[in-house]
Amino acid sequence: MTDNFNSNRGAGLPAELEDCTCAQNCQYCSVEISLHAKCTDGGTLSVTSRDLVSSNPDVVPVLEDSEDRGILIAKLRKGQELKLQCVVKKGIAKEHAKWSPVSVVEFEYDPYNKLRHTDYWFEKDKDAEWPLSKNAQEEEPIDPNQKYDFNGAIKHIYMGVETKGSLPPESVVSIATKLIQEKLGALQISIEEESKLLDGDNNVAANWY
Repeated sequence: MTDNFNSNRGAGLPAELEDCTCAQNCQYCSVEISLHAKCTDGGTLSVTSRDLVSSNPDVVPVLEDSEDRGILIAKLRKGQELKLQCVVKKGIAKEHAKWSPVSVVEFEYDPYNKLRHTDYWFEKDKDAEWPLSKNAQEEEPIDPNQKYDFNGAIKHIYMGVETKGSLPPESVVSIATKLIQEKLGALQISIEEESKLLDGDNNVAANWY
């Protein structure tokens, strides 16, 4: 097994670390881990995240319960050995895709194309070449005699999230929603503070004149 293979497998393992703004890594956003596994019998040895040893007792592999064997890293046959030492660092997918727990994200709105935001290109039969998605079952079919509504708006957005296994899709959506709310809240506060400063400057200018 190559080092690249092992590092890619390890990059998908979840870890609980604090948010940090340092440039490299520190005690808050990183931890050293080690692993040493060797298969000595004739069977197959499954090496999982439970076999990882952390330098910080507060940072351990994420396990659902005591019976959970953890996430599979590699399988060893007799005579094979896996020994490694590395630094686990908290990051975001904006830096590298390995830090993203999500593999696929899809979204759709207006499955019947009532708003006509999509111009279908087809060769012979539009309905045959552009079949409706399963989301169309959630909405009323389009009436061919109904006039186009120029004031129509998007009412529902359908999303699909697929993860790599480190986090369930429900948790990803919940955490992402919370982060968006926090960022929008911080932006709102900044705008309000900037508006107060501008109002104060305008009052000073008015008194000056």
